[in-house]
Amino acid sequence: MERRAVRPRAGWQEIVEGQGFTWHTHEDGAPYWREDACYTFTAAEVGRIEAAAAALQAMCLEAVQHVLDRGRFAAYGIPDWMVPALRESWERDEVGLYGRFDLAYDGRGYPKLLEYNADTPTSLVEAAVVQWYWLEDRFPGLDQFNSLHERLVAAWKRAQDLLPAGTVYFLHQDTEEDQQTTAYLRDTADQAGLSTAQMLIEDLGWDAARNGFVDLDGRPVRAAFKLYPWEFMVRDGFGPHLARQPRPCTFLEPAWKMLLSNKALLAILWELFPDSPYLLPAYLDGPRDLAAYVRKPILAREGANVEIHAPGREVRGKAMDCYGAEGHVYQGFAEIPAFDGFRPVLGAWIVDGEPAGMGIRECAGLITDNGSSFAPHLIEG
Repeated sequence: MERRAVRPRAGWQEIVEGQGFTWHTHEDGAPYWREDACYTFTAAEVGRIEAAAAALQAMCLEAVQHVLDRGRFAAYGIPDWMVPALRESWERDEVGLYGRFDLAYDGRGYPKLLEYNADTPTSLVEAAVVQWYWLEDRFPGLDQFNSLHERLVAAWKRAQDLLPAGTVYFLHQDTEEDQQTTAYLRDTADQAGLSTAQMLIEDLGWDAARNGFVDLDGRPVRAAFKLYPWEFMVRDGFGPHLARQPRPCTFLEPAWKMLLSNKALLAILWELFPDSPYLLPAYLDGPRDLAAYVRKPILAREGANVEIHAPGREVRGKAMDCYGAEGHVYQGFAEIPAFDGFRPVLGAWIVDGEPAGMGIRECAGLITDNGSSFAPHLIEG
């Protein structure tokens, strides 16, 4: 595993914008998409990353069953009224479309799980599409750990059998990245043969007379992909409608993903699999005997409110009032190695339960946040 300087393509901004990737540069002018560097891996190293993702996914599914069997929903902050709908989505084997394991890895030893973005992971367009075309332009004879697009199309074909007949709506918040990410996922569903439409999540309405969700024109919304977190949905005004029986709408990601997209999962995994080489110690009741640890809100994003407590490493992420009230997890500290002054987090993607590719975000600090950059990768040797 190495970080390598590469020559940027002429006019690369126009190239990636043509691929639906318009947020390639941060507002301060710093690059989000790195055209001047990439990471190289051997086939054996990629094999270890893929094996880690497969093993972690299997452990996560066991953890879901454990929580359901033991009724351990309080650790997740899930309201009691949502539990029946969550159970039903698991028992129906509703398709978990995609997710991203964030791993610490230096090319030696075992990748270590930092967290699982299992509900609303972004950086998908750049991982599935942009870095693939970069590889074809710059290193056409080499390969990449990337079958994301094909697997997403296949996942939609399987999901179709479990979705109500009719249009699948693609719902998103009003940001450029969310709109384009949702548009890309809609395209994969279109390629699978589904009928689709796209709109803002705030335009989803409730028709009390018909006991169902509707779009702005009053058409029923019975199936929807939503790039909007479950924990936000259950707190919204229409939240209690999500648990009605029969359910008015089937959502992807399914409700059972609430048990994977919450960092309480890290403590459950450590409790169930303390001998796994892919896990770091993690607890919900404090750091216990950990000499170096990271305190994370169980519901938070982009490094917000994360605190690192380690000798010589007292670091705090960006403070945000909206995260932390539900509780925290205390995870053993794994310092991400620096390559040319940048610390990469490997995003190992899962599609319909199977490893499907990798994307890499890097930053100079110890906490990966919304100021990080995305660097492409290739397999060499």
